[in-house]
Formats: sequence, structure tokens, C-alpha cells
Amino acid sequence: MISDQKKEVLKLFAEGRKQYKLMEFEKAKNLFAKALEIDAEDGPSKVYFDRCAHYVENPPPEDWDGVFVMQTK
Repeated sequence: MISDQKKEVLKLFAEGRKQYKLMEFEKAKNLFAKALEIDAEDGPSKVYFDRCAHYVENPPPEDWDGVFVMQTK
């Protein structure tokens, strides 16, 4: 059984992914931050939060396909 808390994290994550794909990185980052407030250990939300923070500072090209390219090792 999934807890109500986890359901809320999943809902926020799904909406965050939607905004991410629409290149709405600030909105997406805020959604992932809310998910992390509920569950600070949610790995996928952490990953996407960091990606959004990166893209807010370094926007991808207009023809971006949603793939995150790591710039450093």
C-alpha cells in the first residue's frame, strides 16, 4: 500500500516532469522542491530538481528533445 504522503510526492513528480518537458524549468523546479519537502530522500525528485536548476541558469536550445546531457564527470 502506498502512503498518502508518497502519493502526493508521485503527483508532484509527475506534474514536475510535465513542466520539465515543456521547458518550464522554474515551475518544474518548484514542484520537485515541494516533493522533496515531503520526502527529502526521493531520488528522482532530487535528480530533476538539480537538472531544472541547471537549465534555469543554462537554458537548452529551442529544439531541445528533453534529454539531459552531462557536461562534467
